[in-house]
Amino acid sequence: MRDILSPADAPVADAAGSRSSYIRAWVLSNVLTIAVGVVLFILLVFFSATADRFMTLPNVLNMLRQIAPTLVVAVTMTFVITTAGIDLSVGSNVALSGSLLAIMIHAGWDPTLALVLALLLGLVVGAVNGWFSSYQGLPPFIVTLATLSVVRGTALLITQGYSTPISSDAWVTVLGQGRVGGVPVPAIIAVIVVIIGAFVFTQTPFGRYVVGLGSNGESLRRTGVNTRLVGMVVFVMSGLAASTAGVMIAARLASGSSNAGVGFELEVITAVVLGGTSLLGGRGSVVGTALGALVLGVIANGLVLLHVSPFYVQIVQGMILLVAIFLNTRIFSRFGTVRR
Repeated sequence: MRDILSPADAPVADAAGSRSSYIRAWVLSNVLTIAVGVVLFILLVFFSATADRFMTLPNVLNMLRQIAPTLVVAVTMTFVITTAGIDLSVGSNVALSGSLLAIMIHAGWDPTLALVLALLLGLVVGAVNGWFSSYQGLPPFIVTLATLSVVRGTALLITQGYSTPISSDAWVTVLGQGRVGGVPVPAIIAVIVVIIGAFVFTQTPFGRYVVGLGSNGESLRRTGVNTRLVGMVVFVMSGLAASTAGVMIAARLASGSSNAGVGFELEVITAVVLGGTSLLGGRGSVVGTALGALVLGVIANGLVLLHVSPFYVQIVQGMILLVAIFLNTRIFSRFGTVRR
């Protein structure tokens, strides 16, 4: 005998079915973010059980401070890669911005002016990348590979390969060493950037334009959107974020070095791809990127506490990037677009 719902029961059943469908759709559309969150949880449990000092407050705060520059740049790299672009120059930008900041302060410049100029330098590098990529139609990979070399060479030229100390009297050291209520300032900056990035990506027309540019740029252009400008802006954002990271690292170490940021672009791209952003464009997740950066930071910190050689960290990062790209393109892509 079939169960017959009374008219009063029908809305309840419809509501329950609607909630179930909504939850299922949400899980499927955010499967990559959920997956990297599960991986992060497993890593936290593993290192908590195997490394005595891992979950201590000083270690957690130190880990957040070290991850902060990666988080800042990874958020903007999410925008770049979602447009089907890439920025390989961020590591060199980190080195040049930090070196310039240290040199100007060491020469007696006002720290505030030195900070502004260092940030503007990163913005200019991003604008150059954006102009060649968006307005001249050159492949972003080639453009940023070229600027990677130019910017790193410039950093080596102005420093002659030496580190430049930053006086502890300069207030900018707060950006790398300061604390607010016991929380490192770099971590606070990174959290603010993640929140703003997630809001812009999901809640503004610009975020929709970024996704549209990566998925079908021609269709977006025909709707009247200035796709060249959108592409330009994401590279400017990436350049500014890289110079911000350079300032944070130089302030933390109290010195600027042309050797800073070597391999930094690999770490950033790994965090972005691990978080579910497609290298082919059209799909991205700022929250997933943040979780991906935390995964990399936890692995690096945990391996050190387990007395594993730090040389293995880069090997592990490369393996993670390879696996993340494989899962991203071959398995998880069937679950649809991730925008979070």
